[in-house]
Amino acid sequence: MTIPVRNIYYLLLYAWGHFKSGGVREVGVDKSPDLPNLLGKVLNEGSHRLLRRGLDRGYIEATEETRSPRGKLRLDIMTKQQTLLRGYAVCDLDDLTPDVLHNQVLKASLVSLANCADVKMDLRHELQTSARRMAGVSSIKLSASLFHRVQLSRNTSQYGFLIRVCELVFHALLPDDHGGGAKFQSILEDETRMPALFEDFLRNFYRAELPGYSANAEIMPWLAEAADEADLAYLPIMKTDITLRSGNRTIVADAKYYKEILAGGRYDPKVRSAHLYQLSTYLAHIQAKEPGKELSGLLIYPSVGKSLRLRYRLLGIPVTVATVDLNTEWKDIHHELVGLTAEGADEY
Repeated sequence: MTIPVRNIYYLLLYAWGHFKSGGVREVGVDKSPDLPNLLGKVLNEGSHRLLRRGLDRGYIEATEETRSPRGKLRLDIMTKQQTLLRGYAVCDLDDLTPDVLHNQVLKASLVSLANCADVKMDLRHELQTSARRMAGVSSIKLSASLFHRVQLSRNTSQYGFLIRVCELVFHALLPDDHGGGAKFQSILEDETRMPALFEDFLRNFYRAELPGYSANAEIMPWLAEAADEADLAYLPIMKTDITLRSGNRTIVADAKYYKEILAGGRYDPKVRSAHLYQLSTYLAHIQAKEPGKELSGLLIYPSVGKSLRLRYRLLGIPVTVATVDLNTEWKDIHHELVGLTAEGADEY
């Protein structure tokens, strides 16, 4: 699947809840030939903004020898090492420093992307310069678990989007054949991260662009009984991708990121049964719990240059199976997605 870099950027902005404060022209997306160069520009521009306002700092516990005591005296160490004979005290203190985890992750990501052969030479130089400007921030080795340890507050929310970009870069970079740099693999083929990103994109898109509607992933209890109540604990969690609610209308939308949208091959294409079963289960439970509400279902797939619109009534409920073409102009994508929610039962 090939998606224009501008549209990928929009997907990321919506998926990570950053659309309103992010701008396409702000990072020169139109001048970026591909995703690694776009992400390089995003990280570089974001780093410049942070450096201009000053990197976030935090308190870190430290123990140091000093001629000017401050903090808590460590008499045990001073006695053992006889530091007073050399004119030094040993103190525990809280040091205010920019050497905190989110700055370390950002610096390490700048360096990693600067070593990527797919990034243009002039941008690689800019990334290296930005990393060097982060004085006082330690160089660390990135790992997948490290990103889960980053904790941001309201005061450090400006780091949120950049840390998500850093994580994407980490998972996309692979060592090159010579071991001296890295190559950028296509995230569009990542069957683990792209489905989650596509789902987050659709949920936040509808939350932002569909006035009067709430858009959330909802956990629904099963309408189930058991002779032994303990058996109910074995039922899986039933969670929608996106539930849109407005007044008396509810739309349940499932986001499905598949390279091949239909099953059955070229000569006998069919809607994937598991997807219809899943959506039908959600709709049946909502229908039973909320009788009288206007209810409909959506299965949404991304596509490039292909269009699919299938309309059914399942259990008496209108259901649409549709694609959204991510290879077209963004205003057309916007119109297409909003239009899917406007389709009413009278069209079935």
